[in-house]
Amino acid sequence: MERRPTVLVTGANTGIGKVITSRLALAGYDVALNYKVDEAGASKLAVELERMSGRRMMAVYADVGHGEDVDRMFATILDRFDRLDALVNNAAVQVEKPLLELEESDWDFVMNTNVKGYFLCLQRAARHMKDRHAGSIVNIGSGSNKLPFPNLSSYSVSKAGIDMLTKAAAVELGPFGIRVNCIGPGAIDTERTRRETSDFAGKWARLTPLRRIGTPEDVAGAVEFLLSEKASFINGQTFWVDGGLFTAAPWPEDYGR
Repeated sequence: MERRPTVLVTGANTGIGKVITSRLALAGYDVALNYKVDEAGASKLAVELERMSGRRMMAVYADVGHGEDVDRMFATILDRFDRLDALVNNAAVQVEKPLLELEESDWDFVMNTNVKGYFLCLQRAARHMKDRHAGSIVNIGSGSNKLPFPNLSSYSVSKAGIDMLTKAAAVELGPFGIRVNCIGPGAIDTERTRRETSDFAGKWARLTPLRRIGTPEDVAGAVEFLLSEKASFINGQTFWVDGGLFTAAPWPEDYGR
């Protein structure tokens, strides 16, 4: 009997995480869907995907910034799935404030989820994967892996940290057969981005060399690729899923922009 690959996706019940989860389920993975809020929504998604894909789905709670929660989550997943082949670190938060108005509690809130949470889940997953000398981890970063975003200093610092965590983990875990990569999305069409900026698609499409904004499906496709054997020699890299947005330099001439 062919064994099904298993994956944990954090922040799996909303936004890009939800599309990643759906994509991996339909690609043949058994999926553990991590959530922090909306237990009913996460459970409903798990049931729907199990029916659609024929794979095993489970919704599992954890605040990824708390070690005890993460340990309980991994124990629950491994009790159900026996092993974990892949991890997608996706759960993230942001606080939009000018640097001089940012509270210490705001900073801690972002760092606990975006940096500590990624570290905790990566470490726990890698400890399990090490024994089998195999595994793949994808961290979801941001354009602020490379550039600071206005009024998002804590978020920008956290995402830059994720970029370096990816590199450090790839070097240390590579000898154990564990690959670690990162995805840096550009302007992606989600409910959150549409709420945050009027005419989000129009504004960002003009700045993007491909002249469109991205979709969660664009990100999910890259995740599926990086987790697959097709990417078996790719390690420690940040893949930009941004239509060229963060490659194009600002110039006085618009070159057709």
